[in-house]
Amino acid sequence: MTEDHSVARPDGGFSRRTFAAAAGTATVATALTGGVATALPAPAAPTAPGAGRGADFDRCLAVARALLVLDSDDRPLVPRYQRVLKKGLPAGRRTRSKDVLVIGAGPAGLVAAWLLKKAGHRVTVLEANGNRAGGRVKTFRKGGHEQAEQPFADPRQYAEAGAMRIPGSHPLVMELIDQFGLEKRRFHYVDVDNEGRPAGRTWIHVNGIRVRRADYARAPRRVNRSFGVPKAHWDTPAAAILRAALDPVRDEFSYVGRDGKRVGKPLPERLRGWARVVQRFGDWSMYRFLTEHAGLDERTIDLIGTLENLTSRLPLSFIHSFIGSSLISPETPFYELEGGTAVLPDALLERVRGDVRFDRRVTRIQYHHPDRPSPDTPHVRGKGPHVWVDTVSEGRDGPVVREQFTADVAVVTVPFSGLRHVQIAPPLSYGKRRAVSELHYDSATKVLLEFSRRWWEFDEADWKRELNAVEPGLYDAYRTGRAAADGRLLGAHPSVPGGHITAGQRTHYAANRAIARDQPEAVDVVGGGSVSDNANRFMFHPSHPVPGSAGGVVLASYSWADDALRWDSLDDEARYPHALCGLQQVYGQRIEVFYTGAGRTQSWLRDPYAYGEASVLLPGQHTELLPAIPVREGPLHFAGDHTSVKPAWIEGAVESAVRAALEVHSA
Repeated sequence: MTEDHSVARPDGGFSRRTFAAAAGTATVATALTGGVATALPAPAAPTAPGAGRGADFDRCLAVARALLVLDSDDRPLVPRYQRVLKKGLPAGRRTRSKDVLVIGAGPAGLVAAWLLKKAGHRVTVLEANGNRAGGRVKTFRKGGHEQAEQPFADPRQYAEAGAMRIPGSHPLVMELIDQFGLEKRRFHYVDVDNEGRPAGRTWIHVNGIRVRRADYARAPRRVNRSFGVPKAHWDTPAAAILRAALDPVRDEFSYVGRDGKRVGKPLPERLRGWARVVQRFGDWSMYRFLTEHAGLDERTIDLIGTLENLTSRLPLSFIHSFIGSSLISPETPFYELEGGTAVLPDALLERVRGDVRFDRRVTRIQYHHPDRPSPDTPHVRGKGPHVWVDTVSEGRDGPVVREQFTADVAVVTVPFSGLRHVQIAPPLSYGKRRAVSELHYDSATKVLLEFSRRWWEFDEADWKRELNAVEPGLYDAYRTGRAAADGRLLGAHPSVPGGHITAGQRTHYAANRAIARDQPEAVDVVGGGSVSDNANRFMFHPSHPVPGSAGGVVLASYSWADDALRWDSLDDEARYPHALCGLQQVYGQRIEVFYTGAGRTQSWLRDPYAYGEASVLLPGQHTELLPAIPVREGPLHFAGDHTSVKPAWIEGAVESAVRAALEVHSA
């Protein structure tokens, strides 16, 4: 974290970031100054349609409607979608029962199939995965529909490979949870004490400094100065600096009430306010916004990027990050599902199980489009099929099987990063093909480690008792930096079952272990997580114990973009010891005694069914690509979180599924 990213350079040149920002604005500047590239001041935010240099205002309004989930007459769609989830598709709108293919058994595909089946349509779901539904909702567990082997040493433990928290502000997912009778409980994004009160005792560990979150919020100067930020920002926490940069933009569609909380403006004003934001900043990156509009220097951007999880998003769309920060307020409660998030696709699958064909990867889609004839597509007469889908098994349990399915219509939920590998005839419209080719998908990797005791909940008395049970005097040996550092104490606690720490893990641990003589005090919290500038980046503790188990699984590393790709270079034998070493740099060497050797990891970029974490849009893609993404193409309908303005959230997938089901049902 000592690299010089400052704007001004002694040689008068550019830093890495300022060069990219200047290159991005020089093209516009050249066009507006008759070929002479000069610096342009940040234009004022447009206050009326047509103001500013952004996209066409009508297109910006369309993006804002999608964001606020409004129909073309600016009426809210969420109440209607909730009624569909409760009561089913409207009976009066159906023309006839249809044969429907749903491609993909993620949340969008399962919800669409369930709704269409309830309405009397004949549904077949095609899923490439041979044994699992749910898409990026994936729980490492035993006993689910996947019939997977127990992933951890304690058979009761489970942990999330994908979606792990559900905002209470997402009404459609909450409707499904309530309707299916699933048990939810609070997800503690911020750590709490034993009474459930916010504690702020987790760690910020950056630039060689370790400080409690609550202490940083009260006195941020030491950490802030370690980044080299200007004196004006020495005593302002990173979150407050970022909030001050974003609040003037939020003023376009909301205001601060007397209680200090933000309140949305009346719907017509809110819609046009969001459209102005999209028009003004739709083709900006987050980095460009923070420098040109907010006027922040690069050292301050490094600070908020590291502490507020923005580093990986800086070159990506400002609108993407801004939407996420604006639709979820600090007061928004988060929930998790007992038994893991995968109990939601479990419940959906139970309702359509007989209609799902696993191990059927779609390789080709042919469809009849009266306005787009193709010599490869059969001529359709009368009530014959309009869609032909070729699939192939992956031959796990025998010979490769090729099978063709036909239907009146299809709902395609495959991520566009995967749809690129599917042959489609006749070709989709230009706007859709461009979106399939260009929509940006990010990488994300999780590394999860199991421990036989929940050491993050310990106080010092707990640590002393448990360490001295391994070896008398071991508590003081760790505290004074005299404990063995050669790896012999890995998994040494009597509660650790044998047989899970492999020779390869021990070798990697001994070679790469973190040598940290300072021993931080006990964390003594429930839930929450720590942040570091080491390779682990973000670490999260479980919000609740698993009944009957004294241990737990820590999300030891959660990273995105380039940080994730660097983990992807390691095999599991190396990945788990490296993740443990990163945890030790934050929490101290002594946690090693509870490591069971059982870990799990998920790279969504390397996943052969996901093709990436989610669609995280580039600057300009909201206005250039998004309008074409959800639009039907003849008998092909499109759903999935990537067709909404809430990518990476289950809410976006459910929202798209209801929309697509209504389209199919009423066509």
